[in-house]
Amino acid sequence: QGLKPIVSTESPALIFGTTTKLASDLPATDSFLGKNKVPDLQKIFQKADGLPVHLKRGVPDRLLYRTTMALTIGGTIYCLVALYMASQPRNQ
Repeated sequence: QGLKPIVSTESPALIFGTTTKLASDLPATDSFLGKNKVPDLQKIFQKADGLPVHLKRGVPDRLLYRTTMALTIGGTIYCLVALYMASQPRNQ
């Protein structure tokens, strides 16, 4: 008698019979068709000009930074006003 295994020891039937391509099978030219921008960006970001990294690329970075700061300050003020109004009793 003894113990019998609950789970079958046979491998299940194959459901999706598609083959996969290995990376070594692909041609090297098809894997990347663009220009490598990393060296150019490294030159910009590693320049010792005294600017913080988040402002190195000029006007677009400054615009995004100032917009983020304005939304942050505006949201903080809005939350404080809402908290103040919620803490006051209603007039009847």
